[in-house]
Amino acid sequence: MPARPAVPAPFKIRRSAIAGRGAFATRDIKKGECLIEYVGQRISHPVADAKYDDESMKSHHTFLFSVSSRTVIDASVGGNDARFINHSCDPNCEAVIEQRRVFIYARKPILSGAELAYDYGYERDGTETAEDEARYACRCGAKKCRGTILAPKKPAKKRVHHAAARHTEKKKAR
Repeated sequence: MPARPAVPAPFKIRRSAIAGRGAFATRDIKKGECLIEYVGQRISHPVADAKYDDESMKSHHTFLFSVSSRTVIDASVGGNDARFINHSCDPNCEAVIEQRRVFIYARKPILSGAELAYDYGYERDGTETAEDEARYACRCGAKKCRGTILAPKKPAKKRVHHAAARHTEKKKAR
């Protein structure tokens, strides 16, 4: 992995067309460059769930990043500018978890002035409702925007019809 980012970060925070504030490159950034570590208070998942009840919020807005089955980083407490990097379905950055720490890397060359974004890919458990899809709506504007910051739906597994499989086996036996 590339070296950790030097201070200051190669971006500035300002208003974003995607959502609220965003991070914008202040210079050209090379593919693979480590831009910043996502930091904040480390809390458990139950504490995060109690602190941020998505169902009672008008719109989803948290600065949480899950780093393990036991730990979540809450960047609203002791966080840095990494928390302002928005989601995109066609991201130019990626979040990499290394030993329960999160680093943001450039996935491709990024020109000065471009907004930095990575795919939040919120985990699905298969019980998502239309309300959940609306709560986690995406506004990235990418050509292939999937409409949500939730992870892409997994394609349904093709089912093999046993009768067809038996029929094929009989043909081979003849």
